[in-house]
Amino acid sequence: MTINRFDVSNRVILITGAGQGIGRAYAKAFADAGAIPIVADVNAANGEDVAARIRETGQEALAIQTDVSDQGSVEAAVDEISKKYGRLDVLINNAAIFTSLDRKPFYDISLAEWEQVMQVNVTGSFIAAKAVAPLMIEAGWGRIINISSASVAMGMPHFMHYVASKAAIVGMTRVMAKELGSSQITVNCIMPGLTKTEVENVGRTQEFMSKVIDSQAIKRIETPDDLLGTVLFLASTASDFVTGQSLIVDGGIVFS
Repeated sequence: MTINRFDVSNRVILITGAGQGIGRAYAKAFADAGAIPIVADVNAANGEDVAARIRETGQEALAIQTDVSDQGSVEAAVDEISKKYGRLDVLINNAAIFTSLDRKPFYDISLAEWEQVMQVNVTGSFIAAKAVAPLMIEAGWGRIINISSASVAMGMPHFMHYVASKAAIVGMTRVMAKELGSSQITVNCIMPGLTKTEVENVGRTQEFMSKVIDSQAIKRIETPDDLLGTVLFLASTASDFVTGQSLIVDGGIVFS
């Protein structure tokens, strides 16, 4: 019998920030692959819309309003998933603040804005991983996929709070991989480039986008579809011996 190592069918996949943008694309891709996406988003209407559209195609999905910066909110979501499905196989730490940020030199970033970005992008990923780890340890298998950014390798100017937050994700990934590996839990991160979605990005001017594309080996704008193969691979048994890694998916701006 042939075994499909890339099979993710019936896996329960918690995706934070899945009510829009790249997270929404992840949810649809996993549903198409036969998995059960849990659409976690602070915006309840957005999350339910994504889940409803998936269910309209005959696939299963669940939306849970979740604020990743609130430990109680995340724990309640994980508890609901555990009671409904009895397990949680994959966490994708996707929720982050970026598209609402204006470009500015670091010395013009207010402390309040800095702390908000860190609370969602860094602490939110920590809270979510902390909440799901006991379930995965008990099961003796799991996947944590953190979403960083290729901007870390680029040292992208005028977004220092965002870049710093995503650099922290790389470090967190390596530590979690070491601590969870004995339980057959892998922890990796994806570092996307500038990705065009339906979400308005206030800091993305046409001039900025043109410079990014000119810097790429592949001369076109990145879309969420460009990230789906990587996330599906990392969620499957095909990546059993891959952990602690940061995979840059940016069309060839930087090379690790």
